[in-house]
This record gives sequence, structure tokens and C-alpha cells, in this order.
Amino acid sequence: MAEIQKNILVETQYIQELFGQYDKNMQKIERAFSVSYIYRGDKLTISGETSRVEKAETVIQDLLAVCRNGNPISDQTVDYSISLVMDESPLKSSDLSAPDGVICHTLAGKPIKPKTFGQKKYVEAIDNNMIIFGTGPAGTGKTYLAMAKAITAFKRGEVERIILTRPAIEAGEKLGFLPGDLQSKIDPYLRPLYDALYEIMGAETFQKNMEKGLIEVAPLAYMRGRTLDNAFIVLDEAQNTTGSQMKMFLTRIGFGSKAIITGDQSQKDLADGTQSGLDVALRVIRNIEGIAVCELTSKDVVRHPLVQQIVEAYEKYDKKVMEKARRSSKTSDSTKNVRTKIPRSKKESK
Repeated sequence: MAEIQKNILVETQYIQELFGQYDKNMQKIERAFSVSYIYRGDKLTISGETSRVEKAETVIQDLLAVCRNGNPISDQTVDYSISLVMDESPLKSSDLSAPDGVICHTLAGKPIKPKTFGQKKYVEAIDNNMIIFGTGPAGTGKTYLAMAKAITAFKRGEVERIILTRPAIEAGEKLGFLPGDLQSKIDPYLRPLYDALYEIMGAETFQKNMEKGLIEVAPLAYMRGRTLDNAFIVLDEAQNTTGSQMKMFLTRIGFGSKAIITGDQSQKDLADGTQSGLDVALRVIRNIEGIAVCELTSKDVVRHPLVQQIVEAYEKYDKKVMEKARRSSKTSDSTKNVRTKIPRSKKESK
């Protein structure tokens, strides 16, 4: 294979951000595409096989565009840009760094926005539909982005209140066996929702709105018998609902409301033999107008790169198990269909 050198002009103010601490960003690119680099003056020279150099250049130009949009380059940004190029996608991670993509800011001033194109599609679905199902593995931002959209809608006066709920069945524990009053019993199950609220809204503002009844965080069982008008509702961990619970929840949604249902279909804590309400709902109502289904994947994981690798490993394992089960089922069926000739006894033949 022919080898080439490619010179890339890098503005001085972006050098530190592009290279990262101890050149970690450039070293990632170097390893990913098996190229080498040298930086002299304002020129970055990439050397290696033609196709690999071109791919490395695409990633570098993409990261420079992120810098020019005024955004920092994180590990996730580098990894995602590399994965897009390796998948030969026409998309660029810099397209996600535009200022108009920001949903809101945390209390510390950090912008919250989609970090992958799967997340971007999810956020767009929230904007354009009344009921949204967001499924995918841990770390894809399903709940966090839903909370950001809920708080933004509340602050803008688009809804009168926020209702956050999830089924309280994790770890197979019954609420009655936990110490404390009712609030103390349910708080551990709802902690992930509190964490997001505190980060985006602040503990003091959250407590004030909660005391006024404008923000409600409660187990799913508390939704029965209610009609939820002018509310932004988030049902988290929906894979742990039963069919009747999911139907109950979906029929609570009233006028002027929006509901987001999030869940990971690979992490069910239901009793053996119990069918997930999320699985049933996705089959029954996904084609109804006004309902959107967004399926996030391991490509949308925005936690530590190791988490993404763990998710991908489990996805491969689950596929192998399912394929093995299908083959076993086919073999069993074919065995049943084989007719065995039973020879007649001598007495019968006479």
C-alpha cells in the first residue's frame, strides 16, 4: 500500500484542545488508524497508508470544527468522531456542537445537549410528539435528556407541573421491608431522578417547587385513578412495568401533557414469567400517530468508553444466546414432525 503525508493547518489557539492532555487525543487517532503524526510550527503532518491518513484527517478536521464552534473536546467527542469515520458515516460530530442544539444549562453553567445523532433524533422526537418511548442500554442519556426537556418546558411555562415516576421493584425488595416512613421507603428507588433534578434545577429550587406541588416524584402505583393534564410526565425504568401498569399509565395522560417512557429492555427485574409492559406497548401502539419510538444503541453511550465496550459485549452475548435458542427450537420442532414407522406385531400381520 502506498504511503503519503498530509499537512493540516492548525490554529495556535486550538492546539491544546485538539491534542488533549499529554497528547491523549492525537494518540487515540494514531492508534485507531495506524498513522503517525508530527507537529511543527502551525502544521500537523500525518503519515501512513493513503486511506488511513485520509480517515485520520477527517477526524482531525471534525475536531477542529468542534473547537471553532466554541466547544471543548472530551474523550467522548474523540471516540464518537472516530467511530463515525470508521463506520463510513457521512455525519460529523461537529454538527452536534452548534449553539442551537443546547436544551438548557445545569446549575453550574454546563450546557446540556445531544452528544450523539441517536440522542439528537430522540430530542427531536420529544419536540414533535405527545408520547415518546426511549429505549436503549445504560449510559445513553435516555432519562437525563428527558429530565432536561421536562425542566425546560416547565421553566418556559409550556406545562404547569412535572411528574416523575418509576416502578419501585428493583432488587426484588418490598417497600414494607425497608426502614422509615413512606417517603424514606420510596426515595432510594427514585434517587436517579433526584440526582438529575438537583444538577439541572438546584436542590433549593426543586424543594420549593415540590412543596408547591409543581414537581412530583412518586412510584408508579400512585398514578392510578388520576388524570394528568398540562404536565410533563417521565416514566423511568419502564421495562419493569407489567402490562396492566403500562396500560394504566398511558391512559392517565390528559390534555396539554407530554409523556416520555424510558427503559432498557435488557435489564428487567420482573419475576420470572412476567411479561414487560414496555415490550407489550412497543408492539401494540408504536404505529399510532403522535407516538414516537427512539431506539438508542451502544453507539449512543456517553459514559466512560469502557462502559460502551461492556454494553457491546453484552449485546453480542445476548444475540448468541437468542440465536442458539432459535436453533434449538427449530431442531426440537423438526424432531416432533418426523414420523416414526412402528412395525406391526406378527399377530397383527396375520
